[in-house]
Amino acid sequence: MHEKKGLAYAESLFKHSIALKQKIVEEGRLSIICEMAERLYDAFKAGGKLMVCGNGGSAADAQHIATELVVRLRPQVNRQALPAIALALDTSMITACGNDYGFEHVYERAVHALGQPNDILLGITTSGRSPNILLALKAAQSKGITTFGFLGEGGGQALAHCDKAFVVPEAEIGRIQEAHITAGHVLLELVEELLLAESPLQKNTLLEPS
Repeated sequence: MHEKKGLAYAESLFKHSIALKQKIVEEGRLSIICEMAERLYDAFKAGGKLMVCGNGGSAADAQHIATELVVRLRPQVNRQALPAIALALDTSMITACGNDYGFEHVYERAVHALGQPNDILLGITTSGRSPNILLALKAAQSKGITTFGFLGEGGGQALAHCDKAFVVPEAEIGRIQEAHITAGHVLLELVEELLLAESPLQKNTLLEPS
């Protein structure tokens, strides 16, 4: 690709991403993330955990979000570890379930095995139609587990199975995923702020890596 043409294309992608995020702000879609943060904070206080699932890039986002809860997001906030797990981590479980029951049941089985009433399940699907995410959300509902969704393209079928859903008004997968990870960071920082309000001593206490 010619350098000038490549630069123009890159600029168009950045501008598209910026415009999408601005649209999300202007349409008032951020309030749902604030509501999710309060519910997640309450779940942690009640002894619950966050389970996160997705496919492909969304599976990577699930791991990203879970990791920053278990470890930390901001180096200036040295708070306690928070219980979160990405359900795509166990390749033996995934391949066994895929072989024995079908790939669409992978997350459903994990939710039935690991989910408890005080937990929250966050399903990430850009289309809102991923069969394994839909079954996981339904399994969580059957166990009385709160369900969150990070969705796109109007929410799809997943929207009906989410207690709270952040829906990105976009059809292009890359732009949806960029908004999802921004939303994930906002969600985690809001939870950290709630923890700091409870225990201000956690801020500015740097934990140097070993």
